[in-house]
Formats: sequence, C-alpha cells, structure tokens
Amino acid sequence: MESIVLPGEQVPAQHVNLKLGPGLLQLSSETQQQAKSAPVIATRSGVLNHSVNKSKWWVEGNSRRYVPAPQESVIGVITGRSGEGWRVDIGSAHPASLDGLAFEGATKRNKPSLKVGSLLYARVSLAHKDMEPELECFDAQTHKADGFGELKDGFVLQCSLQMSRLLLDPKHFLLPLLGSRFALEAAVGMNGKVWVSSKETKHTIAIARCIEAVDPDGGGMDETHVKKFLSKLDI
Repeated sequence: MESIVLPGEQVPAQHVNLKLGPGLLQLSSETQQQAKSAPVIATRSGVLNHSVNKSKWWVEGNSRRYVPAPQESVIGVITGRSGEGWRVDIGSAHPASLDGLAFEGATKRNKPSLKVGSLLYARVSLAHKDMEPELECFDAQTHKADGFGELKDGFVLQCSLQMSRLLLDPKHFLLPLLGSRFALEAAVGMNGKVWVSSKETKHTIAIARCIEAVDPDGGGMDETHVKKFLSKLDI
C-alpha cells in the first residue's frame, strides 16, 4: 500500500547506511551519536518510497522542477566557463558546476574540450539547499567513466520527473521493448531529460513518441497499447 506524506511529516527512515533522496530531510542533532537517530521529515508532499533493503528513501511527487540529490544521474547543457570548469544547466533552480578534473583520467594538462551547448551525462556529487550543485562525470566507486561524459549526436527529449524514474527501473517494460525493436542507445537523467540515439532518424522519432505516450503526464499508455502503436508505424 502506498504511503502518502505531507511536508513536515516524520517518516520511519532508519538504516546503518541511510541515504535520503528528494523530498526528505534529516534534522540536525548536537552530537554525532544523536545524528544517527535524528528524525527524518518530508519536505514536500507525495508518495514515500524506499529501496528493498530500506537504505534509500525518497518522496515521489509531481514536482515540475528538478531538485538535485547526491548520486543522481542527470543530463545537462554547458552554458559557460567558470574558472577551471563549466556551468551546467540541469533544470534546477540554480546552475550546477562541473570541475575540469571531474572526468576519468583528467589532469591539469589533459582536460576534455567542452563548448557552450555541449550535452553531458553526469552524476550529482554534491547537493545542498544553500549551495550550487556540483557534478562529476565518473562513477563514485570505480572512478571510471561508465557512460558518463559528453553525449554526441542523438536526440534529447523532456519528460516528467516521474517518467524518468520509471525508465530507470529495470522492471519497467518500455526500454527493453524498444531495444528489441531497434538498435538504440539511451541515457536517462533523473532531471526529466532522456537522450536517445539510433541508426535511423525514423527510429529515434518512434522512440521519442513512445516515451511521450507512456509518460504519466502525457497519457500513461501501457505495454499492450505501445505494442499496437508500434505495429501501426511505418518503420
């Protein structure tokens, strides 16, 4: 049964390695020992979710603006230089910063050549309500690129934040279904942006139309209707 929470409501989020996602805040405590058991409250209304082992908790709402959270993957656009790095638009209230060394194998003499308008697949490394979010283009554990970095060619479409989370769920039907029909590459940002690339333009258009149709904000089409929709397309 889904649990609906309201702003200020306390939630039962407790774990040794507790990680809080969007919509949740752990209240500060005076001592480190108290901090581990400090209460967690909701900062927005929505459906309370958690991982299988209950180490990760977040609130799924119908927010239109993306609120950065640590470890989330995002798709952004370079908007300008900032010292030794870049400023990136990820759709949040404030632009994110990306250091020139936040790439696999990057050094002061060997940095990626990015221009204004370049598209990036990155990971949020720091997110705080009083600071600009920071991005990295490598996996936090392996320090390998693992798909993060500049996205070339392809097509970017906007979807709801809820749809982006659905696409990142391994159990969701859409991407495996599309992958069985077309040769495609895809990157999904939790900020409501999806990058897709396929060999033919008509396939890319079909993929984008299917994502828009399945989006809860666009129609909420189920698997059966998507299959019927694909069978009617001249592809």
